Amino acid sequence: MAILDPAAADPARAEALDAADPLRAFRDRFAVRGPDLIYLDGNSLGRLPLESAARLRTVVEDEWGGELIRAWDHWLDLPVRVGDRLAAAVLGARPGEVVVSDSTTVNFYKLALAALDARPGRRAIVTDRANFPTDRYVLEGLARGHGREIRWIDPDPIDGPQPADVEAVLDGDVALVTLSLVNYRSAAIADMAAISTLARAAGALSLWDLSHAAGSVEVDLETAGADLAVGCTYKYLNAGPGAPAFLYVRSALQGELRNPIQGWFGQRDQFAMGPAYAPLAGIASWLTGTPTVPGVAAVEEGVRLSEEATISAIRAKAAALTTYAIELHDAWLEPLGFSVGSPRDPARRGAHVAVRHPEGRRLSQALLEERVVTDFREPDSIRLGLSPLTTSYRDVWTGLSRLRDLADR
Repeated sequence: MAILDPAAADPARAEALDAADPLRAFRDRFAVRGPDLIYLDGNSLGRLPLESAARLRTVVEDEWGGELIRAWDHWLDLPVRVGDRLAAAVLGARPGEVVVSDSTTVNFYKLALAALDARPGRRAIVTDRANFPTDRYVLEGLARGHGREIRWIDPDPIDGPQPADVEAVLDGDVALVTLSLVNYRSAAIADMAAISTLARAAGALSLWDLSHAAGSVEVDLETAGADLAVGCTYKYLNAGPGAPAFLYVRSALQGELRNPIQGWFGQRDQFAMGPAYAPLAGIASWLTGTPTVPGVAAVEEGVRLSEEATISAIRAKAAALTTYAIELHDAWLEPLGFSVGSPRDPARRGAHVAVRHPEGRRLSQALLEERVVTDFREPDSIRLGLSPLTTSYRDVWTGLSRLRDLADR
């Protein structure tokens, strides 16, 4: 479906959109080296915030270098303090419901196993075959090791799992329903409120992976009635490679669920070095080992930027950027055999766009030689990650024009 307005593909339009962008100044607060590099992979790794570089120098040189072990006086509460900030600014959660710790995979394991332990008479786990691989791998291991079964949903590859898909496999034997809020391939946004409600009505717990959602779409865990959630911080929250992840446990469940990986940072009176594990009250009980202080500090700086920009403005720009990318696709790429692998309705689409082509892998690699960074996902999707705080409309225009030229050779 070609765009109706020929001027939409004019670079002057991209420049006008950038001039009117209320978030345009945030780009200058990130390390952008090599202005000719077009970076459309913020859904895999966000750019480095300049404030984070400064904060990490302070942590390393002044706190570690100068305070040494005395710095633990203000490091100890960092995972909970940053969790509270993340809850308020990005996740729509209450204070005391989010903690920054470990990796997404470890947090997903902790919450999934805790949910299964809390529903001992139920054998089934519901998820979809298009869910992020690490989640599926963890669930397969838990099912094998704990005598559970997985009920697989086969969703539409573009629109993702729908409430009706979940409802069709729910019954009194389901312990856990777990899905990604934003699909990592297509960017489809699941109906978290409807699916969480269905799970609760069936007596199951809901666990959401927010890795491709946090910092790119508006999340309201409390209003949606989600029970549990995890997510990474190195994508749209720009906390850096391998930065600590986060987990969410709804307040009403914190007395019922128990962290299955018991470590000394979740222990009450940890420095008493007692003979038995006695967990802290509240969200801090989901801590396990010693937190990575520089990593958590970088998370705080990334969250601070999202907080300042506001998630509503970030979401609005994500919708506008991805809509612009689809307009350019329709004008330039569709005639060359491409198709859109993401929902066309911006309300149902996260902050990346998948464009599909039989030679997607080759074209994605060729783009690197043209200094355009995207990524490829099997079987045929080139993902364009349009991180709202760092991506300009001119970036989108240039990246897609270079893809058009490659495909037209």
